[in-house]
Amino acid sequence: MSRDVLRRLGILGGTFNPVHLGHLRMAEEAVEALALDLCLFLPAWVPPHKPDPHLVAFEHRWRMLELATAGHPRFGLSDVEKRLRGTSYTVRTLRTLYLELPPETQLFLLVGTDAFFEMPTWWRYGEIFRLATVVVLDRPNLATEDVLAFLHKHVSTDYGHEATDGQEGSRAARTVYRSITRFPVVCLKTTRLDIASSRIRTLVAEGKSIRFLVPDAVMDYISEKSLYRSTRAKCP
Repeated sequence: MSRDVLRRLGILGGTFNPVHLGHLRMAEEAVEALALDLCLFLPAWVPPHKPDPHLVAFEHRWRMLELATAGHPRFGLSDVEKRLRGTSYTVRTLRTLYLELPPETQLFLLVGTDAFFEMPTWWRYGEIFRLATVVVLDRPNLATEDVLAFLHKHVSTDYGHEATDGQEGSRAARTVYRSITRFPVVCLKTTRLDIASSRIRTLVAEGKSIRFLVPDAVMDYISEKSLYRSTRAKCP
């Protein structure tokens, strides 16, 4: 899809080390529930935490995302964090996208529940709520009062619980919190697939199958490049 026709753009960042079916299903349901024109996967260049000896080169993680998203009309990739170099801070990424995209484009930052509640540890996290709608995914039993208390304490006291859409227990159900000074926060119920990249790396290191945890093309790439078999993975 051309940049000049984007209206609603989802942003899903992470190390994707490697990308797995949990990432893809989460993005798929967000695209559908929020009527996104496109969901961009943004692999981190340098994650903002201590060095991980198991983190493979950006080029490997980018190629695995290319293979995983190939053919999907509403999935795309962005190398913005590679272009920015340095530590991959979410607020820097959003600022850059805000300037590069048409002014009418709405940004939707997709985060898991755990990441949402860790946002106060992120660099200049408060600015994120002025740049994008934050969409909190997973955990169907997430309490409305917990989210509101978090927003009042860490973001702004003018957030209020506006609405809940969908049937009780529905995967597409969502709860919206609105502020007069910042973008909304949306809690979206999605299918929770208990898949972790760290578990996939462990299985590969142990010589065990990762079939049905990652797309077949990603599984084949990991095998071809001998990724995750040791703490080092050099890019060809």
